[in-house]
Amino acid sequence: MKRAGWRYLWTAPDIRRKLLITVALLVLYRFVAQIRVPGVDVTALTLVMGGSDATANFLNMVNLISGGTLRQFSILGMGVYPYITAQIVIQLLVPIIPAWQSRMEDDPREGRKWMEKNTYRLAILMGALTAFGQIQVVSNLGGVPIIPGFGFGVDSNVLRSVTVIISMTAGTMFAIWLGELISEYGIRGQGLSLLIFAGIIAQLPSTYLTIWNAPNNPNITVDPNIRWIGILAILIITILTIFVIVFVQQGRRNVPVMYPGRRVGNRMSMPVKGTLPLQVNMAGMIPLIFANALLQVPGLLGGLMINSEAAWIANLGSWMSVNITVNSGWYWLINFFFVVGFAFFYTDVLFAQQNYGENLKRSGAQIPGVSRGAPTQSYLTRVLRRITFPGALFLGFIAVLPYLVTLIIPDLRQLGGGGSFLINSSGLLIVVGVVRDTFFNIEAELKVHGYDESLLVK
Repeated sequence: MKRAGWRYLWTAPDIRRKLLITVALLVLYRFVAQIRVPGVDVTALTLVMGGSDATANFLNMVNLISGGTLRQFSILGMGVYPYITAQIVIQLLVPIIPAWQSRMEDDPREGRKWMEKNTYRLAILMGALTAFGQIQVVSNLGGVPIIPGFGFGVDSNVLRSVTVIISMTAGTMFAIWLGELISEYGIRGQGLSLLIFAGIIAQLPSTYLTIWNAPNNPNITVDPNIRWIGILAILIITILTIFVIVFVQQGRRNVPVMYPGRRVGNRMSMPVKGTLPLQVNMAGMIPLIFANALLQVPGLLGGLMINSEAAWIANLGSWMSVNITVNSGWYWLINFFFVVGFAFFYTDVLFAQQNYGENLKRSGAQIPGVSRGAPTQSYLTRVLRRITFPGALFLGFIAVLPYLVTLIIPDLRQLGGGGSFLINSSGLLIVVGVVRDTFFNIEAELKVHGYDESLLVK
Protein backbone atom coordinates (compact mmCIF):
# COMPACT_ATOMS: atom_id res chain seq x y z
CA MET A 1 0.00 0.00 0.00
CA LYS A 2 1.22 3.49 -0.74
CA ARG A 3 2.09 5.72 2.17
CA ALA A 4 -0.84 8.05 1.53
CA GLY A 5 -3.25 5.25 2.42
CA TRP A 6 -2.33 5.16 6.10
CA ARG A 7 -4.09 8.48 6.80
CA TYR A 8 -7.36 6.73 5.94
CA LEU A 9 -6.88 4.37 8.86
CA TRP A 10 -8.27 7.12 11.10
CA THR A 11 -10.56 8.99 8.71
CA ALA A 12 -12.39 5.83 7.57
CA PRO A 13 -15.06 5.25 10.30
CA ASP A 14 -15.25 1.46 9.84
CA ILE A 15 -11.48 0.94 9.92
CA ARG A 16 -11.06 3.34 12.85
CA ARG A 17 -13.73 1.50 14.85
CA LYS A 18 -12.08 -1.88 14.23
CA LEU A 19 -8.66 -0.59 15.27
CA LEU A 20 -10.02 1.01 18.45
CA ILE A 21 -11.89 -2.18 19.38
CA THR A 22 -8.73 -4.24 18.80
CA VAL A 23 -6.55 -1.95 20.93
CA ALA A 24 -9.16 -1.77 23.70
CA LEU A 25 -9.48 -5.57 23.88
CA LEU A 26 -5.69 -6.01 23.92
CA VAL A 27 -5.40 -3.49 26.78
CA LEU A 28 -8.14 -5.38 28.65
CA TYR A 29 -6.25 -8.65 28.08
CA ARG A 30 -3.03 -7.20 29.50
CA PHE A 31 -4.92 -5.75 32.46
CA VAL A 32 -6.54 -9.09 33.34
CA ALA A 33 -3.13 -10.77 32.92
CA GLN A 34 -1.99 -8.97 36.09
CA ILE A 35 -4.60 -10.73 38.27
CA ARG A 36 -2.93 -13.50 40.28
CA VAL A 37 -4.34 -16.92 40.99
CA PRO A 38 -5.63 -17.03 44.59
CA GLY A 39 -3.26 -18.51 47.14
CA VAL A 40 0.04 -18.08 45.26
CA ASP A 41 3.20 -17.91 47.37
CA VAL A 42 4.89 -14.93 45.67
CA THR A 43 8.18 -15.39 47.53
CA ALA A 44 8.53 -19.01 46.43
CA LEU A 45 7.58 -18.14 42.85
CA THR A 46 10.17 -15.35 42.67
CA LEU A 47 12.84 -17.70 44.03
CA VAL A 48 12.09 -20.35 41.40
CA MET A 49 11.84 -17.96 38.44
CA GLY A 50 14.89 -15.88 39.38
CA GLY A 51 17.48 -18.62 39.04
CA SER A 52 19.83 -19.31 36.14
CA ASP A 53 19.60 -23.11 36.03
CA ALA A 54 17.70 -25.35 33.60
CA THR A 55 14.57 -25.15 35.75
CA ALA A 56 14.44 -21.37 35.60
CA ASN A 57 15.23 -21.44 31.88
CA PHE A 58 12.30 -23.73 31.17
CA LEU A 59 9.90 -21.70 33.32
CA ASN A 60 11.02 -18.40 31.80
CA MET A 61 10.54 -19.90 28.34
CA VAL A 62 6.93 -20.72 29.26
CA ASN A 63 6.66 -17.24 30.80
CA LEU A 64 7.71 -15.46 27.60
CA ILE A 65 5.38 -17.29 25.23
CA SER A 66 2.53 -16.80 27.73
CA GLY A 67 3.17 -13.06 27.76
CA GLY A 68 4.70 -12.81 31.23
CA THR A 69 1.65 -14.34 32.92
CA LEU A 70 3.55 -17.23 34.51
CA ARG A 71 5.86 -14.90 36.45
CA GLN A 72 2.72 -13.32 37.90
CA PHE A 73 1.04 -16.74 38.06
CA SER A 74 -1.93 -14.99 36.55
CA ILE A 75 -5.33 -16.50 35.86
CA LEU A 76 -4.24 -16.11 32.22
CA GLY A 77 -1.06 -18.06 32.95
CA MET A 78 -1.83 -20.64 30.25
CA GLY A 79 -2.75 -18.05 27.62
CA VAL A 80 -4.65 -19.53 24.68
CA TYR A 81 -2.37 -22.55 24.31
CA PRO A 82 -4.89 -25.13 25.64
CA TYR A 83 -7.20 -24.04 22.81
CA ILE A 84 -4.37 -24.30 20.28
CA THR A 85 -3.51 -27.77 21.58
CA ALA A 86 -7.19 -28.75 21.29
CA GLN A 87 -7.18 -27.52 17.67
CA ILE A 88 -4.14 -29.67 16.93
CA VAL A 89 -5.76 -32.77 18.44
CA ILE A 90 -9.06 -32.30 16.59
CA GLN A 91 -7.34 -31.61 13.25
CA LEU A 92 -5.15 -34.69 13.70
CA LEU A 93 -8.13 -36.91 14.50
CA VAL A 94 -10.43 -35.77 11.67
CA PRO A 95 -8.46 -37.53 8.87
CA ILE A 96 -8.03 -40.63 11.07
CA ILE A 97 -11.66 -41.16 12.17
CA PRO A 98 -13.83 -41.97 9.10
CA ALA A 99 -17.08 -40.71 10.68
CA TRP A 100 -15.54 -37.32 11.44
CA GLN A 101 -14.00 -37.06 7.97
CA SER A 102 -17.30 -37.87 6.24
CA ARG A 103 -19.04 -35.26 8.41
CA MET A 104 -16.57 -32.63 7.21
CA GLU A 105 -16.88 -33.67 3.55
CA ASP A 106 -20.70 -33.98 3.44
CA ASP A 107 -21.39 -30.46 4.69
CA PRO A 108 -18.20 -28.39 5.13
CA ARG A 109 -20.01 -25.45 6.74
CA GLU A 110 -21.78 -27.55 9.37
CA GLY A 111 -18.62 -29.63 9.74
CA ARG A 112 -16.61 -26.52 10.67
CA LYS A 113 -19.24 -25.54 13.24
CA TRP A 114 -19.12 -29.05 14.72
CA MET A 115 -15.31 -28.96 14.81
CA GLU A 116 -15.30 -25.54 16.48
CA LYS A 117 -17.80 -26.66 19.14
CA ASN A 118 -15.76 -29.77 20.00
CA THR A 119 -12.56 -27.74 20.03
CA TYR A 120 -14.03 -25.51 22.73
CA ARG A 121 -15.08 -28.54 24.77
CA LEU A 122 -11.66 -30.12 24.48
CA ALA A 123 -10.02 -26.77 25.29
CA ILE A 124 -11.84 -26.72 28.66
CA LEU A 125 -10.53 -30.20 29.45
CA MET A 126 -7.02 -29.33 28.24
CA GLY A 127 -7.13 -26.11 30.26
CA ALA A 128 -8.00 -27.93 33.49
CA LEU A 129 -5.31 -30.59 32.93
CA THR A 130 -2.71 -27.98 31.95
CA ALA A 131 -3.51 -25.85 35.01
CA PHE A 132 -3.03 -28.83 37.33
CA GLY A 133 0.14 -29.91 35.52
CA GLN A 134 1.61 -26.41 35.40
CA ILE A 135 1.23 -25.89 39.15
CA GLN A 136 2.67 -29.33 39.90
CA VAL A 137 5.62 -28.79 37.53
CA VAL A 138 6.54 -25.38 38.94
CA SER A 139 6.31 -26.73 42.49
CA ASN A 140 8.28 -29.92 41.74
CA LEU A 141 10.99 -28.21 39.70
CA GLY A 142 11.41 -25.43 42.23
CA GLY A 143 11.34 -27.74 45.23
CA VAL A 144 8.82 -25.50 47.02
CA PRO A 145 5.00 -25.44 46.76
CA ILE A 146 3.89 -22.46 44.71
CA ILE A 147 0.35 -22.81 46.06
CA PRO A 148 0.47 -24.29 49.58
CA GLY A 149 -1.97 -27.15 50.05
CA PHE A 150 -2.58 -27.62 46.33
CA GLY A 151 -3.50 -31.13 45.25
CA PHE A 152 -6.05 -33.82 45.96
CA GLY A 153 -4.25 -35.91 48.54
CA VAL A 154 -5.06 -36.48 52.21
CA ASP A 155 -3.31 -33.33 53.46
CA SER A 156 -4.36 -31.14 50.52
CA ASN A 157 -6.79 -28.26 50.46
CA VAL A 158 -9.23 -29.67 47.89
CA LEU A 159 -11.49 -26.61 47.82
CA ARG A 160 -8.56 -24.28 47.12
CA SER A 161 -7.23 -26.66 44.47
CA VAL A 162 -10.57 -26.81 42.66
CA THR A 163 -10.89 -23.01 42.87
CA VAL A 164 -7.43 -22.49 41.37
CA ILE A 165 -8.04 -24.92 38.50
CA ILE A 166 -11.43 -23.36 37.71
CA SER A 167 -10.01 -19.83 37.81
CA MET A 168 -7.11 -20.68 35.47
CA THR A 169 -9.37 -22.58 33.07
CA ALA A 170 -11.85 -19.69 33.11
CA GLY A 171 -8.96 -17.32 32.40
CA THR A 172 -8.02 -19.33 29.31
CA MET A 173 -11.60 -19.35 28.05
CA PHE A 174 -11.81 -15.60 28.70
CA ALA A 175 -8.68 -15.08 26.60
CA ILE A 176 -10.18 -17.22 23.81
CA TRP A 177 -13.37 -15.16 23.99
CA LEU A 178 -11.37 -11.93 23.68
CA GLY A 179 -9.57 -13.36 20.67
CA GLU A 180 -12.89 -14.24 19.03
CA LEU A 181 -14.17 -10.71 19.70
CA ILE A 182 -11.08 -9.24 18.03
CA SER A 183 -11.55 -11.50 15.00
CA GLU A 184 -15.24 -10.61 14.72
CA TYR A 185 -15.32 -6.90 15.57
CA GLY A 186 -11.69 -5.87 15.26
CA ILE A 187 -8.98 -6.94 12.83
CA ARG A 188 -10.56 -9.90 11.08
CA GLY A 189 -9.03 -13.32 11.66
CA GLN A 190 -6.17 -12.08 13.87
CA GLY A 191 -7.62 -12.42 17.36
CA LEU A 192 -5.63 -15.26 18.91
CA SER A 193 -2.46 -14.27 17.06
CA LEU A 194 -2.68 -10.71 18.35
CA LEU A 195 -3.12 -11.91 21.93
CA ILE A 196 0.08 -13.97 21.66
CA PHE A 197 1.75 -11.03 19.89
CA ALA A 198 0.77 -8.61 22.67
CA GLY A 199 2.15 -10.92 25.34
CA ILE A 200 5.50 -11.38 23.59
CA ILE A 201 5.90 -7.66 22.83
CA ALA A 202 5.21 -6.85 26.48
CA GLN A 203 8.19 -9.06 27.47
CA LEU A 204 10.75 -7.94 24.87
CA PRO A 205 11.91 -4.78 26.74
CA SER A 206 12.67 -6.83 29.85
CA THR A 207 14.62 -9.27 27.66
CA TYR A 208 17.00 -6.54 26.47
CA LEU A 209 17.23 -5.08 29.98
CA THR A 210 18.07 -8.51 31.42
CA ILE A 211 20.89 -8.97 28.92
CA TRP A 212 22.25 -5.51 29.65
CA ASN A 213 22.20 -6.03 33.42
CA ALA A 214 23.43 -9.64 33.29
CA PRO A 215 27.08 -8.85 34.20
CA ASN A 216 25.83 -7.25 37.45
CA ASN A 217 24.23 -10.55 38.52
CA PRO A 218 26.50 -12.27 41.10
CA ASN A 219 25.40 -15.69 39.82
CA ILE A 220 26.72 -14.95 36.32
CA THR A 221 30.47 -15.07 35.72
CA VAL A 222 31.11 -13.62 32.28
CA ASP A 223 33.07 -10.75 30.83
CA PRO A 224 30.96 -7.56 31.22
CA ASN A 225 31.70 -6.68 27.61
CA ILE A 226 29.83 -9.81 26.49
CA ARG A 227 26.56 -7.92 26.84
CA TRP A 228 27.49 -5.88 23.78
CA ILE A 229 27.88 -9.13 21.87
CA GLY A 230 24.53 -10.27 23.25
CA ILE A 231 22.75 -7.12 22.08
CA LEU A 232 24.47 -7.37 18.69
CA ALA A 233 23.49 -11.04 18.39
CA ILE A 234 19.86 -10.18 19.09
CA LEU A 235 19.93 -7.41 16.47
CA ILE A 236 21.38 -9.82 13.90
CA ILE A 237 18.76 -12.43 14.75
CA THR A 238 16.06 -9.76 14.46
CA ILE A 239 17.24 -8.63 11.03
CA LEU A 240 17.59 -12.20 9.75
CA THR A 241 14.17 -13.10 11.14
CA ILE A 242 12.46 -10.18 9.44
CA PHE A 243 14.25 -10.86 6.16
CA VAL A 244 13.45 -14.58 6.11
CA ILE A 245 9.81 -14.14 7.07
CA VAL A 246 9.19 -11.48 4.44
CA PHE A 247 11.20 -13.38 1.82
CA VAL A 248 9.45 -16.69 2.43
CA GLN A 249 5.96 -15.19 2.77
CA GLN A 250 6.36 -13.30 -0.50
CA GLY A 251 7.38 -16.48 -2.34
CA ARG A 252 4.82 -17.73 -4.87
CA ARG A 253 4.51 -20.44 -7.47
CA ASN A 254 2.15 -19.24 -10.21
CA VAL A 255 0.37 -22.24 -11.75
CA PRO A 256 -1.03 -21.45 -15.23
CA VAL A 257 -4.83 -21.79 -15.49
CA MET A 258 -7.08 -21.43 -18.55
CA TYR A 259 -10.45 -19.81 -17.77
CA PRO A 260 -13.35 -20.28 -20.22
CA GLY A 261 -14.45 -17.44 -22.43
CA ARG A 262 -17.62 -15.48 -21.70
CA ARG A 263 -20.60 -14.89 -23.94
CA VAL A 264 -21.07 -11.23 -24.83
CA GLY A 265 -24.28 -10.88 -26.81
CA ASN A 266 -24.08 -13.30 -29.73
CA ARG A 267 -20.33 -13.57 -29.55
CA MET A 268 -18.12 -15.82 -27.41
CA SER A 269 -14.87 -14.36 -26.10
CA MET A 270 -11.62 -16.26 -26.25
CA PRO A 271 -10.43 -18.31 -23.23
CA VAL A 272 -8.47 -16.24 -20.74
CA LYS A 273 -5.06 -17.29 -19.49
CA GLY A 274 -4.55 -16.72 -15.77
CA THR A 275 -2.51 -18.01 -12.86
CA LEU A 276 -3.22 -19.63 -9.53
CA PRO A 277 -0.64 -18.39 -6.98
CA LEU A 278 0.49 -20.97 -4.42
CA GLN A 279 2.34 -19.63 -1.38
CA VAL A 280 5.67 -21.05 -0.31
CA ASN A 281 4.52 -20.77 3.31
CA MET A 282 0.73 -20.96 3.41
CA ALA A 283 0.71 -21.91 7.12
CA GLY A 284 2.22 -18.60 8.22
CA MET A 285 3.26 -18.47 11.89
CA ILE A 286 0.90 -21.25 12.98
CA PRO A 287 3.67 -23.95 12.94
CA LEU A 288 5.71 -21.91 15.43
CA ILE A 289 2.73 -21.41 17.72
CA PHE A 290 1.88 -25.11 17.50
CA ALA A 291 5.47 -26.11 18.23
CA ASN A 292 5.72 -23.79 21.23
CA ALA A 293 2.44 -25.15 22.59
CA LEU A 294 3.45 -28.80 22.26
CA LEU A 295 6.97 -28.28 23.59
CA GLN A 296 5.44 -27.42 26.94
CA VAL A 297 3.96 -30.93 27.18
CA PRO A 298 7.20 -32.91 27.91
CA GLY A 299 8.12 -30.57 30.77
CA LEU A 300 4.60 -30.73 32.20
CA LEU A 301 4.46 -34.52 31.94
CA GLY A 302 7.97 -34.87 33.32
CA GLY A 303 7.06 -32.84 36.39
CA LEU A 304 4.03 -35.04 37.01
CA MET A 305 5.96 -38.29 36.51
CA ILE A 306 8.87 -37.47 38.83
CA ASN A 307 6.96 -38.44 41.96
CA SER A 308 5.67 -41.72 40.54
CA GLU A 309 6.18 -44.86 42.63
CA ALA A 310 7.31 -46.77 39.52
CA ALA A 311 11.05 -46.22 39.15
CA TRP A 312 11.09 -46.26 35.34
CA ILE A 313 8.29 -43.66 35.15
CA ALA A 314 10.08 -41.43 37.67
CA ASN A 315 13.36 -41.76 35.74
CA LEU A 316 11.64 -40.95 32.45
CA GLY A 317 9.99 -37.92 34.04
CA SER A 318 13.33 -36.75 35.43
CA TRP A 319 14.99 -37.16 32.01
CA MET A 320 12.20 -35.20 30.30
CA SER A 321 12.33 -32.40 32.88
CA VAL A 322 16.10 -32.02 32.51
CA ASN A 323 16.76 -32.74 28.83
CA ILE A 324 13.74 -31.30 27.02
CA THR A 325 14.32 -27.76 28.24
CA VAL A 326 15.41 -24.58 26.56
CA ASN A 327 19.11 -25.19 27.34
CA SER A 328 19.08 -28.70 25.86
CA GLY A 329 19.97 -29.69 22.34
CA TRP A 330 17.07 -32.17 22.41
CA TYR A 331 14.65 -29.29 22.87
CA TRP A 332 15.88 -27.43 19.81
CA LEU A 333 16.08 -30.59 17.69
CA ILE A 334 12.47 -31.42 18.55
CA ASN A 335 11.54 -27.78 17.97
CA PHE A 336 13.04 -27.90 14.47
CA PHE A 337 11.17 -31.05 13.46
CA PHE A 338 7.93 -29.79 15.03
CA VAL A 339 8.09 -26.55 13.05
CA VAL A 340 8.90 -28.34 9.77
CA GLY A 341 6.31 -31.06 10.37
CA PHE A 342 3.54 -28.66 11.34
CA ALA A 343 4.29 -26.49 8.31
CA PHE A 344 3.51 -29.48 6.05
CA PHE A 345 0.57 -30.69 8.13
CA TYR A 346 -1.20 -27.35 8.45
CA THR A 347 -0.61 -26.49 4.80
CA ASP A 348 -2.19 -29.81 3.74
CA VAL A 349 -5.18 -29.20 6.04
CA LEU A 350 -5.77 -25.68 4.72
CA PHE A 351 -5.33 -26.66 1.09
CA ALA A 352 -7.63 -29.68 1.37
CA GLN A 353 -10.36 -27.49 2.88
CA GLN A 354 -10.15 -25.01 0.00
CA ASN A 355 -10.53 -27.82 -2.59
CA TYR A 356 -9.23 -25.92 -5.61
CA GLY A 357 -9.81 -28.92 -7.87
CA GLU A 358 -13.60 -28.85 -7.49
CA ASN A 359 -13.77 -25.05 -7.45
CA LEU A 360 -11.87 -24.76 -10.74
CA LYS A 361 -14.04 -27.50 -12.24
CA ARG A 362 -17.25 -25.65 -11.32
CA SER A 363 -16.00 -22.45 -12.96
CA GLY A 364 -14.95 -24.36 -16.09
CA ALA A 365 -11.26 -23.55 -15.60
CA GLN A 366 -8.49 -26.06 -16.24
CA ILE A 367 -4.76 -26.38 -15.75
CA PRO A 368 -3.21 -27.17 -19.16
CA GLY A 369 -2.40 -30.88 -19.43
CA VAL A 370 -4.23 -31.84 -16.21
CA SER A 371 -7.73 -33.31 -16.00
CA ARG A 372 -10.39 -31.44 -14.06
CA GLY A 373 -11.55 -32.32 -10.54
CA ALA A 374 -9.60 -34.75 -8.36
CA PRO A 375 -6.54 -34.98 -10.69
CA THR A 376 -6.23 -31.18 -10.52
CA GLN A 377 -6.37 -31.24 -6.73
CA SER A 378 -3.73 -34.01 -6.61
CA TYR A 379 -1.48 -32.10 -9.00
CA LEU A 380 -1.76 -28.87 -7.02
CA THR A 381 -1.12 -30.74 -3.76
CA ARG A 382 2.12 -32.21 -5.17
CA VAL A 383 3.26 -28.80 -6.36
CA LEU A 384 2.40 -27.19 -3.04
CA ARG A 385 4.30 -29.83 -1.04
CA ARG A 386 7.41 -29.29 -3.15
CA ILE A 387 7.42 -25.53 -2.64
CA THR A 388 6.47 -25.87 1.05
CA PHE A 389 9.66 -27.83 1.76
CA PRO A 390 12.12 -24.90 1.51
CA GLY A 391 9.69 -22.63 3.37
CA ALA A 392 9.40 -25.13 6.21
CA LEU A 393 13.19 -25.51 6.41
CA PHE A 394 13.57 -21.72 6.57
CA LEU A 395 11.14 -21.50 9.50
CA GLY A 396 12.82 -24.41 11.28
CA PHE A 397 16.28 -22.90 10.85
CA ILE A 398 15.28 -19.49 12.20
CA ALA A 399 13.46 -21.16 15.12
CA VAL A 400 16.72 -22.85 16.25
CA LEU A 401 19.02 -19.97 15.28
CA PRO A 402 19.49 -18.74 18.91
CA TYR A 403 20.73 -22.18 19.98
CA LEU A 404 23.19 -22.24 17.08
CA VAL A 405 24.45 -18.80 18.10
CA THR A 406 25.03 -19.96 21.69
CA LEU A 407 27.02 -22.95 20.39
CA ILE A 408 29.36 -20.47 18.74
CA ILE A 409 29.44 -18.09 21.73
CA PRO A 410 28.75 -20.24 24.85
CA ASP A 411 28.83 -17.25 27.25
CA LEU A 412 25.61 -15.97 25.70
CA ARG A 413 23.73 -18.75 27.49
CA GLN A 414 24.20 -16.92 30.78
CA LEU A 415 23.00 -13.59 29.43
CA GLY A 416 19.43 -14.78 28.96
CA GLY A 417 18.53 -14.58 32.63
CA GLY A 418 16.46 -17.74 32.48
CA GLY A 419 16.49 -18.49 28.81
CA SER A 420 14.86 -15.33 27.45
CA PHE A 421 17.73 -14.83 25.04
CA LEU A 422 17.44 -18.36 23.71
CA ILE A 423 13.77 -18.03 22.76
CA ASN A 424 13.94 -14.47 21.47
CA SER A 425 14.04 -15.69 17.87
CA SER A 426 10.89 -17.79 18.19
CA GLY A 427 9.09 -14.84 19.75
CA LEU A 428 10.26 -12.56 16.96
CA LEU A 429 9.13 -15.06 14.33
CA ILE A 430 5.63 -14.90 15.73
CA VAL A 431 5.75 -11.12 16.15
CA VAL A 432 6.99 -10.42 12.61
CA GLY A 433 4.51 -12.89 11.13
CA VAL A 434 1.58 -11.39 13.03
CA VAL A 435 2.61 -7.84 12.10
CA ARG A 436 2.87 -8.81 8.46
CA ASP A 437 -0.47 -10.63 8.42
CA THR A 438 -2.13 -7.74 10.25
CA PHE A 439 -0.68 -5.27 7.74
CA PHE A 440 -2.16 -7.17 4.80
CA ASN A 441 -5.49 -7.62 6.60
CA ILE A 442 -5.71 -3.86 7.14
CA GLU A 443 -4.77 -3.30 3.51
CA ALA A 444 -7.55 -5.67 2.44
CA GLU A 445 -10.03 -3.86 4.70
CA LEU A 446 -9.07 -0.52 3.12
CA LYS A 447 -9.65 -1.93 -0.35
CA VAL A 448 -12.98 -3.50 0.64
CA HIS A 449 -14.18 -0.12 1.92
CA GLY A 450 -13.13 1.64 -1.27
CA TYR A 451 -9.75 3.02 -0.22
CA ASP A 452 -7.83 1.39 -3.05
CA GLU A 453 -4.33 2.47 -4.12
CA SER A 454 -5.65 3.99 -7.31
CA LEU A 455 -8.05 6.13 -5.31
CA LEU A 456 -5.38 7.27 -2.88
CA VAL A 457 -3.07 8.73 -5.53
CA LYS A 458 -3.94 12.26 -6.53
